[in-house]
Amino acid sequence: MLYGGIEAGGTKFVCAVGDGNGQIFERVQFPTTTPKETMKQVSEFFSQFNLRAIGIGSFGPCDVNSESATYGYITSTPKLSWRGYPIVKKLEESFNIPIGFSTDVNAAALGEVTFGAARGLDSCLYITVGTGIGAGAVLGGKLLQGLSHPEMGHITVRRHPKDTYPGICPYHKDCLEGLAAGPAIKERWGKPGIELVNSSEVWEMESYYLAQALVHYILILSPKKIILGGGIMKQKQLFPLIYRDVKKLLNKYIELPQLSEEIERYIISPGLGDLAGITGALLLGRKAYETQPEKQK
Repeated sequence: MLYGGIEAGGTKFVCAVGDGNGQIFERVQFPTTTPKETMKQVSEFFSQFNLRAIGIGSFGPCDVNSESATYGYITSTPKLSWRGYPIVKKLEESFNIPIGFSTDVNAAALGEVTFGAARGLDSCLYITVGTGIGAGAVLGGKLLQGLSHPEMGHITVRRHPKDTYPGICPYHKDCLEGLAAGPAIKERWGKPGIELVNSSEVWEMESYYLAQALVHYILILSPKKIILGGGIMKQKQLFPLIYRDVKKLLNKYIELPQLSEEIERYIISPGLGDLAGITGALLLGRKAYETQPEKQK
């Protein structure tokens, strides 16, 4: 059986066709422009295949409540042309097959817990640190969802004593994303992170913020594995700083080996690399096929 997957990012869309068991047969990507232009490319790609279902891991905020009248809509996104866009409905109209839907980071968490670094566990937290900061979680074998999906990138963190940067988030200014996402690094220091590899003060401050967030997540969600992805986390010099700062902030309050001598195996890079999100999207498609028989061709 063939499934389609869409990793709908604010910068680019990745579309793939796979078998729902971690195998990807074809994959393309293109810039995220307007809904009309981008979805035309999506339809052209998938129309080549006889698909059973399509899964979407989307940028947000979006409505993931299947009982809601606006389920499958991208809602209050800063990308104005996508605000209020019914992405699930549009795909259902085009293909008349089951459509699975969640956030891009939830999809990545699902991919990692099924085939990646958290395989064999029933919980994990996937965090992306790049153009934005977001997190998805699997707890008890299920994607975390309540009133809405998690928005862990917008929590409040304590300011670094030397940081006078006001923050870049258009909603909250100095939330975690506003202080630690890629655009914040570039605006604060005058260069993108990739050009600041040897500037220790940049990564000390970045770790100061990210470690606070991880401690919040550990104390609230207690995931069995934390996976840090996204472009900023390709700066491998960040990981030792984060290990140090997480341990310092926890201060041995939770005495578990995963949070002390084994922390390098607890907070890790994605096992699926850059394919975590699209792999999870294919899994969302497979799940939709298995749970939406009334929508099958």
